[in-house]
Amino acid sequence: MNTLHLQRRRWIGATAALLAAASLGLSIPQPAQAAGVDDAVQELQQGWENIRYQAPAAEREKRFEALAARASALSKAHAGKAETLIWEGIIVSSWAGEKGGLGALPLVKQAKALYEQAIQIDGKALDGSAYNSLGVLYYKVPGWPIGFGDKKKAAELLQKALTINPQGIDPNFFYAEYLLDNGKAPEATTHLQKALAAPDRPGRALADQGRRDEARALLQKAKAS
Repeated sequence: MNTLHLQRRRWIGATAALLAAASLGLSIPQPAQAAGVDDAVQELQQGWENIRYQAPAAEREKRFEALAARASALSKAHAGKAETLIWEGIIVSSWAGEKGGLGALPLVKQAKALYEQAIQIDGKALDGSAYNSLGVLYYKVPGWPIGFGDKKKAAELLQKALTINPQGIDPNFFYAEYLLDNGKAPEATTHLQKALAAPDRPGRALADQGRRDEARALLQKAKAS
C-alpha cells in the first residue's frame, strides 16, 4: 500500500468517526484556543473589576496601565477574537479616564480602534459590548477639532447595543447616562430602572454591585432634574 493511499484511508476513517459522534449526539472536542479565550476574558474582567471598584483612586492609573499591557498580550495571543479586543478596549478606556486631560486622547483613540476592530470581527460578541463601549467614547470625548466626539453617532451605537442586549445592566445604564446628559431625564429614569432590574451576570457580582450603586446615584440625579 503506497503512502498516498494510506493517508487517504486515515482521512476517511477520521471523518467517519467525527460524523458518527455527531449523529450520536456526542460532543466533539473544540479547539484549545476557545477555552483559552474564555480564560483570558475572565482574567481581564476580574482584573478590571478589582481596580475599578476596589483599588484606591491614587493607584488606578498605574494599575490600569499594567493591565492594559497584559490585555494587549492576550489580544495578540488570541488574534482574530473579538472578546479579548473588547476587554483590551475597556481597560485602555478606563486607563484614559484615570489619566484625564489631553494626554488621555491617544489612549482614547487606541480604545476606539480596538472596539472598531472587534465589531468587524463579531459585533454581537459579549452581548454587543463593543457597540456600547464605543458609544460611550463618542459622547464623552470632545468633538472636533480636539477629538472625535459625536452625540448623534453615540446615540446610534448605544441604541445598537440595546437592540442586542435590551435587558442588560450596562447598555441601559450608559444609555441612561447619555440621555440625562442631554436633558432627557424621564427617558433616562426608565433605563436606569431597567438597569437596576437587570439579571445578575455569572461571575460578575462585584461589577454588578458597583454598577447598581452607580445607577442608584444617577437615578437620584435624574429625579432631581
